[in-house]
Order: sequence, then C-alpha cells, then structure tokens
Amino acid sequence: MGRRPLDMDRVVLDLVLTDNMDDKNKLAKKITRLAYKKGIYLASINDFYVARGRGEVPPNFSTPAINLRAMTYDLAKAIFRVAKKIEAGAFIFEIAKSEMGYTNQPPVEYSAACLAAALKEGWTGPVFIQGDHFQVSEKKYKEDPEKELDSLKCVIINAIEGGFYNIDIDSSTLVDLSKGTIKKQQELNYEVCAKLTNFIRRNQPRGMEISVGGEIGEVGHKNSTPEDLRAFMEGHKERLRKGRLGISKISVQTGTSHGGFVMPDGTIADAKLDFDTLKALSRMAREEYGLAGAVQHGASTLPMSAFGKFPECETAEVHLATEFQNMVYESRYFPKELKDKMYLWINQNMVSERKSGQTDEQFIYSARKKALGPFKKDIMTLPADVRGAIAREVEEKFIFLFEKLNVKDTKEGVLKHTKLKRVISRKRSAGSIEQSGEGAD
Repeated sequence: MGRRPLDMDRVVLDLVLTDNMDDKNKLAKKITRLAYKKGIYLASINDFYVARGRGEVPPNFSTPAINLRAMTYDLAKAIFRVAKKIEAGAFIFEIAKSEMGYTNQPPVEYSAACLAAALKEGWTGPVFIQGDHFQVSEKKYKEDPEKELDSLKCVIINAIEGGFYNIDIDSSTLVDLSKGTIKKQQELNYEVCAKLTNFIRRNQPRGMEISVGGEIGEVGHKNSTPEDLRAFMEGHKERLRKGRLGISKISVQTGTSHGGFVMPDGTIADAKLDFDTLKALSRMAREEYGLAGAVQHGASTLPMSAFGKFPECETAEVHLATEFQNMVYESRYFPKELKDKMYLWINQNMVSERKSGQTDEQFIYSARKKALGPFKKDIMTLPADVRGAIAREVEEKFIFLFEKLNVKDTKEGVLKHTKLKRVISRKRSAGSIEQSGEGAD
C-alpha cells in the first residue's frame, strides 16, 4: 500500500493552534521540505526589482503586497487561485512587525501557512514573504537608541529565520521636520536605515540578496517631495558599507493613512492622493537610483477608482491590509456570535486605546484588529465551509486588485529574474550575533 497523502488542512490547523514554538517550527519545516519537492521556494523579489530599475522590466504594473491578519491559509489559497488563472508572479504576502504581535502570527507560522496554501493550490515557483513596517519607535529611540535598534535586529533575525527574504525598514518615524535643511530632517532616517540594511546584508542567506525597502515619509503625515527622496538616497548611499547593495524600493507618503480616515459613523472618508507626486517620485527612484520605484502604503480602503491609477503612475508596489480584515468581519458568513464575543472583548480590554471624542463606531473600527490574535483559534476552528465561503468573497477583491494593478502575465518575468534557492536554516539567537560584533555599525 502507498503512503497516504499529507492532509495539509490538518497540518496547517496544527501549526496555527499550537502554542509550542518547537512544535510550530517542526510543522513549518515539514511544510517547507514538501514545498521544495514541489518546486515552491521562499524567495527575494530583489533581483526582479533591480531589473525593473535597469529598465529590463516595464514599469506598467504595481506589485500588490498583501497583509493577511486573519485566516491566512484560506486567504492565501484564494490569492494563489487568482494568480494561477492570470499567470501573475509579482505579488507579495506580508505582515508588519506590529501585526505579528496583535494577530499572534510569528514569522515561521505566517510563511509556512502561505507555503501550505501554495502546495494546496498547486502553485510552483517563488513565494515572496515580506516583513512590513519594521518600524523604529521614535520615543524608544530617543530614550535609548542602541536598545531600540538591538530590539529591531532581533525581529529581523527572527523574520529571516522564518523565511522572510523581503524586509521593509521604516525609520521614517525619525524624520525631524523642525531641522533647517531637508538633509538634516532626513539624517536620522537614512542613518538608521543604512545601519539596518548593513545588518540584513550580513545575516541574509548565502547567495541571496534580501529585498530591502526604505521609507522617506511616515504614512498619515506630510507628503513626500523629490527633495526628501534625494536627501535620503544620497545619505543612505554614504552610510552603506562599501560594496554592499542598498535598498530596492522607497515608500513615500502621498495622502493616505493606515486603515483609512474613519468618520464618526465608522465609514471611511475618501482620501485625496497626490498621484502626480507618486509618479514623479517613482520615476525619479528608477532613473536616478536604479530602484524599482515608489511604494504606496495604506491603499486597501481607497475608492475602487484609484487602483487603476497606480500602474499608470508607475508605482512599484502597493500595500493592502485593512480592507481584507474588514471583509472578514463584515462577511455574511462570519458568525454573529463570534463577532459579538470579539467586540465585547474589545470594549473590556482596549478601553485605554480609545481616543478622546471617538464614537463607538470609530473606536470599534480602529481597535478590532487587536482582537484577531486573542480569537485566532476561534476563527481558524470555524467549519471549513464557513472559512471557505468567507475566502471566496475576499477572492473577488483579489481578482479586482490583480486586474487593476496589471500583474497579469508577470510570472514569466519574475521567473527570469528570481533565484530559486533552497535555504538551509541557520538557527541563531540575535544575542549571539550581537556578542560576535555583528551589531557594530
């Protein structure tokens, strides 16, 4: 008798439900080994982005970078289904440093769930997993710069060990607009970004260049300018170790906010994006610095009419998160009893985060992402047909986004410019790296 095929749904459920990190790592390794056998590789999008910066890949599409805060396995399967139908290859699964915490999804679990989805849907080729907004806390940095950077280095090592070969550094929190010159305003931003870029380069898998992103304008704050971009890039290049590769893309601010601007009734106000600036910065990033282009954050809650403009503006990457969470919560298939339970938890446990003057609707909308971690197991143990029905609703949104962002038929180019490499895990502690002098610069 032949060996029974692996029940991937069961393996993923075990992966998500266990709180034991040793067990979680073992299950992730099992999934990863099987993925390699089937021609599925965790990969860096760096070489593809550098090719775009050289003009070898046309800038007429925008890579969707999708944050999955809940039902990661089910929604990732939906993404792979959409990608297979249209031969898309330029798309990224990502999760922010903060999201890992409040959704209770450590890197090894997140990447393994995405690989399992690829296996389940018969995908082959690269799978790009990205650490989004590996952000420096301005407050903590001012209190103790080295302690804050050491903390972030621990997050970076954990992410790399978990298969995140794409990392977005966000030190834009350190931009100081009170300084008299733009270079001085950006100084701490580019210095810290360069330090962390150097750190990533020293600790990336042998034979692979991790795709690193920088950021010149904090989302929700002042819109970025060409002068900001030039000051950041020149300073960043000066601070990189000689011979080391820098960043592959640059995040800019053009008028969006994470989660959107919430009205008193809980609906989202229309954001006014400066598409002219976005296009100018994206073209400048490519032509002057060889980057893939500019990155747009906070885009998922924008009006549907906005998405077709991103490829027109030659935007390299568009980050999408909150709307998928909203669709899960608001799905007609999501059990009312569970949602009521989650909202009750929010009202009992998140009161300290309620801002002055917020309506009940605004508070729930802004805080409900924090319930996804405490109720992760409740969501993942919903009947498979319920999770499947919710995922099919969100899949319609993925179809729309992939079409509007023009990523159809990008798989051939991605395969041409992406190394498919089996990485042998080098399990290390961040502490041992610091003790060996790796954190010197």
